[in-house]
Amino acid sequence: MSAPLISDELELLQSLVDLPAHPRIIELGCGAAHLSRKLLQRHPGSTVTGLEVDARQMAKNREKPQERLSFVNAGAQAIPFGDQSFDLALMLKSLHHVPLDLLDQALAEVHRVLRPQGLLYVSEPVFAGALNEVMRLFHDEEIVRAAALAAVRRAVASGAWEQVTELNFEMPVHYRDFAEFEARMIGVTFVEHKLDAATLAAVRARFEPHMAADGAHFVRPMRINLLRRR
Repeated sequence: MSAPLISDELELLQSLVDLPAHPRIIELGCGAAHLSRKLLQRHPGSTVTGLEVDARQMAKNREKPQERLSFVNAGAQAIPFGDQSFDLALMLKSLHHVPLDLLDQALAEVHRVLRPQGLLYVSEPVFAGALNEVMRLFHDEEIVRAAALAAVRRAVASGAWEQVTELNFEMPVHYRDFAEFEARMIGVTFVEHKLDAATLAAVRARFEPHMAADGAHFVRPMRINLLRRR
């Protein structure tokens, strides 16, 4: 059975988590906080605190203030909040960006700041698919993604967490052309990609066969691990 195609991950989150019952939310490695911004529009009783270590992204976030959304410059491995401060933690394609030697510490920190029975929603890209084959030419995440999943497994095995569910889905990804791919995926601010001419040409050569009249369409395989704090 193939994984479902889901274009709006907030819909998936809402199907798994009773958001009104988990109003105090922290997003770790929030980036531009796109999902959290939509969540707050749909759920007026919620508040979101976004943690981000990328100073340039933080500056952009603060240029777009939103009611009930605040940002803090910090990483998941050292969350600057007291015990049991939140009901729900979100890690959206961010766990594998935590330094490998701090993954266990980060999950322990999330456990600390969640209330008993609070939830951790971890959404991670799976190392597979055509888009991944393009990306790995300049940004191979095989090791870090495997390490992130292993850390989740260890956290559950420790008895500190109960795994509520694990599921896979696919997310559609579209680029108008290679220039948009380059801007969105190579020109990110949280990591500096310096591609030489040969590597850039190889990336373009692998990308271009996916182009059609309306641009390039991919699906990104994703995995959700929803954990409950014991």
